Amino acid sequence: MAETTTKTHSVTAGGRQLRLSWAGITDVGHRRETNQDDYFAEYPLFVVADGMGGHAGGEIASQSTVKRLQAVVASDAVGREQIEGALELAVGDIAAHPDTTDEGTGTTLTGIFLEFDEEEPHWVSLNIGDSRVYLLREDRLVQVTTDHSVVQELIAAGKISPEEAEGHPYSNVITRAVGASELTAPDYLSLDVRAGDRFVICSDGLTKELTDYGIQHFLREHSDPADAVRAMLSAALENGGRDNVTLIVVQVDDDSSTEAPIAE
Repeated sequence: MAETTTKTHSVTAGGRQLRLSWAGITDVGHRRETNQDDYFAEYPLFVVADGMGGHAGGEIASQSTVKRLQAVVASDAVGREQIEGALELAVGDIAAHPDTTDEGTGTTLTGIFLEFDEEEPHWVSLNIGDSRVYLLREDRLVQVTTDHSVVQELIAAGKISPEEAEGHPYSNVITRAVGASELTAPDYLSLDVRAGDRFVICSDGLTKELTDYGIQHFLREHSDPADAVRAMLSAALENGGRDNVTLIVVQVDDDSSTEAPIAE
């Protein structure tokens, strides 16, 4: 089992002191030779990238994208404009890499970040592809992002059911990616910051092996993010581990008794 630890950071929202805590983990799984997933989890940005493409293409795409987003966080200016600028640079990196040899090279990207409006924070989810963000709020798990995939379009058109999508021959075909072509901006959704909220950001290697109920179960069973990601990874591997598995858990707790911000 991969090593992971919980990190924390304090923020003020609605006049209340809140503590963010998070942990991430990735594993190659049982059937893949290489891990084409990558992730980044540092305040205020938490993202997962699931690469695709022949040879080293998927690794190049996911790692290039994450590296450019790391630089955005290091510059201390995380917003939609900065994220899209980083993704434009990543597209150039992918196209220019000597091992990018096939047209299918690219990566999904999904996650959340804190955006500040007049010093008041709110979450923004971002999504390109079929990696997902889930939110557990008031003991109800909802999928925040909408997959950019052929089967999702078929579901939306009423041509197949969600149950039929899993075994569909086009179940792995996505309609948007960060790759060696012109960038399409992510989908964004703004969410308020609430104590008690827990996010799961994951590649489809997790959702191939765990149902939404399973994800909710492990969140209920493990209050610490590091324990939760380890438990979900272990379950995904036990259920087959057919793909690379990557996930981040981010949670928000009331921290009103803390006088000073907590730094990781």
